[in-house]
Amino acid sequence: MTIKAVLFDVDNTLVDFMRMKQIAVETAVDYMMSAGLPGLKEELYNEIFAYYRSNHIESQKALEVVIEKRLGSVDRKILAMGIIGYQRGRDMSTYAYPKVEITIKEIIRMGLQVGVVSDAPSEQCYNRLARLHLIPWLDVVVTYDDTHEYKPSEKPFRLALDRLGIGPDETLYVGDWPQKDIVGSKKVGLVTVFARWGEHKNAPDTGADYDLDSVEKVLGVIRKINTRENE
Repeated sequence: MTIKAVLFDVDNTLVDFMRMKQIAVETAVDYMMSAGLPGLKEELYNEIFAYYRSNHIESQKALEVVIEKRLGSVDRKILAMGIIGYQRGRDMSTYAYPKVEITIKEIIRMGLQVGVVSDAPSEQCYNRLARLHLIPWLDVVVTYDDTHEYKPSEKPFRLALDRLGIGPDETLYVGDWPQKDIVGSKKVGLVTVFARWGEHKNAPDTGADYDLDSVEKVLGVIRKINTRENE
């Protein structure tokens, strides 16, 4: 077995997604309150995240639902202010984790392919990758819109492998969500890395082949596997 490609999850693996989401929602609430939305900032923030938790974190309806709940109908001025606030908060707080870019470039210098497998819709996924300046370095991008199935479904992983033209035992997959990333990729037979630097830092043993606390340590895993195979 020689590793020929590395696939990454995006949110909370390459980008600090929850930090970005929190700042975006806080800014959206500030803008909506300035436009006349009644309520306390903390209450509005919690209502928006309650909607995300009961639906999907990428839901585009959360602001509308909270406005309608407060006013009985959707005030388009307040909604517009919320959207602008959200976008400004998002854009100023979308950052890659430390050493993501140099790690990806080093993987490429090692002669491997690089890609991502994300549950995010294509527009949101590509927007985040563009803001991180990562798109030119990626050989494959698989989003929810490509298969219409969320991880741990095998379909997103298999589609990425098909597009790269390699086998699962030749591919390292790096993700932060045990029940989605690790379970799904192990079903397909990928070599798995749990990204403990992401959202689930305190997760118990995930069953991943490797458990790392920083992204640059992925390079050591690749070298270890490929050196062992070439001995």
